[in-house]
Amino acid sequence: MTALDFEKYAVAGAHAHLVGVGGVSMSPLAEILHGMGIKVTGSDISESKTIERLRSLGIDVKIGHRAENIEGADFIVRTAAVHDDNPEITAARNAGIPVFERTQAWGSMMRNYKNALCISGTHGKTTTTSMATHILTAAGQDPTVMIGGTLPLLGSGYRVGGGDTIIMESCEYYNSFLSFFPTISVILNIDADHLDYFKSIEDIKQSFRKFACLVPPDGCIVANADDKNTMEAISGLDRNIITFGFSENADVRAVNVKSEGIGSIFDVLYKGELYAHISMKVPGHHNITNALAATAAAIFLKLPAEPVEKGLYSFTGAGRRFEYKGEYKGAKVYDDYAHHPSELKALLSAAKSLGFKRLIVAFQPHTYSRTKALFDDFVRELARADKVFLAEIYAAREDNEVGIYSRDLAEKIEGAEVCENFEELTKRLRETASDGDIILTVGAGDIYKVGEALVEK
Repeated sequence: MTALDFEKYAVAGAHAHLVGVGGVSMSPLAEILHGMGIKVTGSDISESKTIERLRSLGIDVKIGHRAENIEGADFIVRTAAVHDDNPEITAARNAGIPVFERTQAWGSMMRNYKNALCISGTHGKTTTTSMATHILTAAGQDPTVMIGGTLPLLGSGYRVGGGDTIIMESCEYYNSFLSFFPTISVILNIDADHLDYFKSIEDIKQSFRKFACLVPPDGCIVANADDKNTMEAISGLDRNIITFGFSENADVRAVNVKSEGIGSIFDVLYKGELYAHISMKVPGHHNITNALAATAAAIFLKLPAEPVEKGLYSFTGAGRRFEYKGEYKGAKVYDDYAHHPSELKALLSAAKSLGFKRLIVAFQPHTYSRTKALFDDFVRELARADKVFLAEIYAAREDNEVGIYSRDLAEKIEGAEVCENFEELTKRLRETASDGDIILTVGAGDIYKVGEALVEK
């Protein structure tokens, strides 16, 4: 089944059943299908505010996965976390009911929009998708948005708009973004990650090249001129390309960069001409790069400078992206989703530039395969902090078949401590924190709970 097959089934009067309907990318899909006149039902493992909202729209959601939940369905859509042994998927297969992946459904939905802005990259996708959302909202475009995190502007990770533009965070894992139909493909960077699926960096670059090739002749590839892997991946493509970065050869370029408070101010040149003057409230060189990517997409969409300036000025960060949690004993506590050495490098560089007395990092490694494959890089970046606390590795989808533990990292980082649970980690942070410190809770798992527990007191 493909995104194009999905279109044959997703018609008014049909019955769609969504397994894992409360998920961040599934709930907006349910709303869009419902708005198309399709009967939508769904299931999930627990109650949530999202499910309450879906029910308020007239969507029947069952808690728990049971074969009888799919009764009457013409087709099924499942989230990535739902596997073949799920009773609803098994029942659908046995009954000959087609089962689609959520990315295939979203790919099909994109074809209904004039502009499909798909933002990809190993790092920075959520932030850049959020920045683009701010810009297009400031421009009055009323976009439909799908973000892999929470954006304060939306109060969630998505919105169903009435405009002709969809903005979609687009992940390379399992080649899922190859089910999409972008009119604008943004490639922020390409790095070695998800090596439990991809064979090598060359394999990853080929995946991004295929993603770039999905753009139609009248579309555009927006690419990071400063990232060698990105430029190699798109080399020789016969497409409209806009590059961004700090390089002199970048089409969209930042100049006259200055720090201002926690953020930055800078001018944006487009093909050598002044396009906009940007003032941002989020820190770090990497966030200027993200802003340039969002700006390049806006330029292709023929937006004037004003909504770009206004949108980026109003952006204060996405959830779990250098998110301020509060203060404890005079120490500022922030949380960040960084789970790759390159992301740690950008995060710690930004934090170090802010002038705090000490940088204290509480890090939760994410997946055994990533920790093993990038072990030396993790050690190098974490060692830049003044004090490191390590939680046990967050397994996510994996079993520890490679025999790696947080204590292995700790042995290579001077003064690092491993805490066997969050209670112990929170206790050690309380004992360590002092006025003038910055404390970062970092990782893609549930480490954010430690920072929240810390500032509660």
